[in-house]
Amino acid sequence: MPSKQAAAWTFLIPAGSATEPPGREGLTSVLEGVCYRGADDKDARQLSDALDDLGVDRGGGADVEYVTFGGATLSLYLVDALALYADILRRPTLPDGEWQPQRHLALQSLESLEDAPARKMFVQLRREYFTSGHGRSPLGTREGLAALTLDDLRSDHARRFKPDGAIVALAGNFDFEAMAAQIETLFGDWSGAAPLPEAPAPVKTPVFQHIEQDTAQQQIGVAYAGVPSTDVDTYAYRVATQILSGGMGARLFTEVREKRGLVYSVSASASAHRGVGFSLAYAGTTPQRAQETLDVLLAELTKIGEGVQESELERAKIGMISSLVMQEESSRARASAIARDFWLLGRVRSLDEVADAINGVTAGHIREFYERHPVGDFSVVTLGPAKLQRGE
Repeated sequence: MPSKQAAAWTFLIPAGSATEPPGREGLTSVLEGVCYRGADDKDARQLSDALDDLGVDRGGGADVEYVTFGGATLSLYLVDALALYADILRRPTLPDGEWQPQRHLALQSLESLEDAPARKMFVQLRREYFTSGHGRSPLGTREGLAALTLDDLRSDHARRFKPDGAIVALAGNFDFEAMAAQIETLFGDWSGAAPLPEAPAPVKTPVFQHIEQDTAQQQIGVAYAGVPSTDVDTYAYRVATQILSGGMGARLFTEVREKRGLVYSVSASASAHRGVGFSLAYAGTTPQRAQETLDVLLAELTKIGEGVQESELERAKIGMISSLVMQEESSRARASAIARDFWLLGRVRSLDEVADAINGVTAGHIREFYERHPVGDFSVVTLGPAKLQRGE
């Protein structure tokens, strides 16, 4: 991205919540934060000052399959910034006085779910949908966070923060050959492999669960099978999801909100872990209209398998390509996308490749996709005062 004055990076380490030690759920999130609280010969204050002196805008965090350490700065400071991140990743001091405040922050994030019922519902939906460790939330559990010790953090860093399978992605204005040499200098002698997560395993029998909570709104979440990012049908699948939930002209907004006035919010998204794809749908409504909302939502999710109109297909493709163009404007977004591509696909797609693939999707492709992958087997989690009935 030579027109940019900035550069961004994402370090992806395959050490997410799916491979946390049993009984220590939430460890990854705490460890990621403590890594910034002192590294090599710098204490927390000195490390923070060094990053600020370079104008580094930090990012990243714990996810299910991996943890990321990201940042962005002006291109002329990139070499120095990467050297600091090498210390953060490889040589964090994990000091005794710094980890408990980070655990307290993690507990606060977990407690905040009580004030965010939609997020709380989705945490439970993922937990129910996956029988593998992919159902664990990076937020952890109260029990797991309470059981954490400093020795847990230190031993886990030694066990899981390894370079085999790790990814570094750079985007922005820099000399690629020079940066490749710099990465080799900083990380070339790093060795070892982290334990990889087990294969993602969605439930074989759909679940239907209710979380009783005295709230003014009712939260409805639905999970169902998609296709992996490597599947030949992945673009048809994602364009179809955009037709369902790509804005105010999309099917769910039109049918569930505009025509029937059932919800204040409704959406669907296509998600993926390595080797598996899945869809998540959401509706927020009142308890009085929750059952009708669930019935209509499931009907619309199923109905798209009957075919799509050319007008909604073109609208969806334009929306997706517009998002791609916006991504190209951000070095940070591009670095993150590069890392995720390499994790899921083992290679990096150019923006032109993605745009061409989206433009190539036809209504026939979507129809054939649903013939091969019929919509159904919905797992549902609801949260609120009203206990609903399965509505398929």
